Amino acid sequence: MTKTILITGATDGIGLETAKMMAPEGHTLLLHGRNTDKLKSVKNVIASVKGAGEIKTYRADLSVLTEVEALARKVKDDFDTLDILINNAGVFKMSNPVTESGYDARFIVNVVAPYQLTKALLPIFNKNGRVVNLASAAQAPVNVKGFLDKQAFSAGEAYAQSKLALIMWSYEMAKALGKNGPAIIAVNPASFLGSKMVKEAYGRIGQDLRIGADILTRASLSDAFADASGRYYDNDRKAFTEPHPDALDSAKNKRLIKAIEGVIS
Repeated sequence: MTKTILITGATDGIGLETAKMMAPEGHTLLLHGRNTDKLKSVKNVIASVKGAGEIKTYRADLSVLTEVEALARKVKDDFDTLDILINNAGVFKMSNPVTESGYDARFIVNVVAPYQLTKALLPIFNKNGRVVNLASAAQAPVNVKGFLDKQAFSAGEAYAQSKLALIMWSYEMAKALGKNGPAIIAVNPASFLGSKMVKEAYGRIGQDLRIGADILTRASLSDAFADASGRYYDNDRKAFTEPHPDALDSAKNKRLIKAIEGVIS
């Protein structure tokens, strides 16, 4: 059965490879990006795949929360039901890591935006659907106050903290939704994949992006992930594993979500 699938950050890297991998099955693909020209080009590429279904594109800057809100609104205007959301978009190095509102842009794009988008889309989600959050093996204790108070973090520090924060809210949202909403699954697609982000960060080409696309596709569609809500899959280990211990601390998770809600409101 074909699904309606929204992929953020779909104009390059793992997001684009995932769209290419899913296209032959005829799924309705909603592709998000920041650049209108790139979106047009990607739409043409995906639409040319044999068996491709409907392709829609959506432009939004996820560092601007009003644009995240507008993205959710546009999707809800266009579709009555959403089956899969892949929160793939993320940032590592930035020339200016501060948003217009004065927040750390890495925290906004990697943590707040996917939370806001997921929450806004819940009303149209198929209750048997899935939210797949792109996590990482890089995980470090989250200094929420530091992010909100514009403390200077290195790119590596900000990234590792933001990826743990993503897992933390994934766990807590999964628990809160239970059987009344989509499964929330955090996935490390594999370390050092050949994305632009890895090249910028480490100066290396990296592994085949299809490794990451394959696990995101399976997490989205495979029966093996049907009962994976509130779990973390580490594709380096090819198994469900425990993330950083902080993600298992409900009190810490709730404090993080309170801070995220404060940023959104």
